[in-house]
Amino acid sequence: MTTTPVKFYQVGSFAVGNRLLDPALASVQSQPDRTNALTSGHRACQGCGEALGARYALDAAMAAADGRMVTVNATGCLEVFSTPYPESSWRVPWLHSLFGNAPAVATGVAAALRATGRDDVRVVAQGGDGGTVDIGFACLSGMFERNDDVLYVCYDNQGYMNTGVQRSGATPPAARTATTQAVGPEPGNVFGQGKDVPRIAMAHEIPYVATATVADLRDLEAKVAKAMTMRGARYIHVLVPCPLGWSSASSHTVRVARLATESGLFPVFEAEHGEVTAVRRIRRQVPVEEYLRLQGRYAHLFRPTRNEAVLARLQAGADRNIRRYGLLEPAAVPEPTHGEPVLTGPAPHLEHPAPRSDDHAPSTSAGPALDVHFRPAPGRTPHQEV
Repeated sequence: MTTTPVKFYQVGSFAVGNRLLDPALASVQSQPDRTNALTSGHRACQGCGEALGARYALDAAMAAADGRMVTVNATGCLEVFSTPYPESSWRVPWLHSLFGNAPAVATGVAAALRATGRDDVRVVAQGGDGGTVDIGFACLSGMFERNDDVLYVCYDNQGYMNTGVQRSGATPPAARTATTQAVGPEPGNVFGQGKDVPRIAMAHEIPYVATATVADLRDLEAKVAKAMTMRGARYIHVLVPCPLGWSSASSHTVRVARLATESGLFPVFEAEHGEVTAVRRIRRQVPVEEYLRLQGRYAHLFRPTRNEAVLARLQAGADRNIRRYGLLEPAAVPEPTHGEPVLTGPAPHLEHPAPRSDDHAPSTSAGPALDVHFRPAPGRTPHQEV
């Protein structure tokens, strides 16, 4: 992706500001004229990753489409909490489909627009993992196979959260749900089940496939914007933690999503026509245990005794993702011990480096550029350029 590096300014703490950034490079959400596609008044749970991801994704899509876009929404959490009849929190042209046919309905909308000569109006379909990975999978595969001109966004919270936290085809192994084994020698979802839909989408060799998380919303915006420049079938799979279904603190949504990528359990990458073109490399690898401990759905792995065998299998899965996508930096970067920046050159397939959990720095679509991270040094003044 053609990108522009951003220069950061120290503000006297671990925070990093970009008030001096060229407005043309700022995120969509920082623009006063943003669409605000999903406005206030909806009934999402506190800390809902899906509400956060949907707002960023659709605002970015509307900006890229110059305000000419139609959205098709599958049944699920996103539809239910945003449109309790007769109310709606949507400020975009929005259609509600059934649980399993959002890709087909979106295909019909795109065909109708094309038949009327409206090639300027774009179509975005969206749904949760239940309506995408399971119930809507046949329609989605058909959309891919026909290469219909639709961008489909899956908000993956790894279960049927709207109907009581049941297992879905995206529920990871060992995670507890209301329909997985609660007790016994191996409680939680069994290993070997489920579907890796981003890789399945790549097998269709569609123009664009990407993964993203709500831990790097600038990255999500950039990928949506890129997808909107293309024609044909496009797919973005977004990890959106669910505090209710994951039994995690509502204040930990972004942190949990970041640990999913930093551990290797959720690889973040882009692919075009079946080939991986870019990956978000792991800056500081963490063991999967750091990710698992924040979620009550994995509590049985640590209490009353640690289940070393299952923990080892989950770690092995993360390690396999790291090898498969080349997620680690070629050489370790030394930790900075003072305020001087540590600079590293570009690496293959490196873009949008996510901020460290203690930096909170906004990432941008930075292609071949220097990656700068630092700790504040004593004596530096606010806004001193690094």
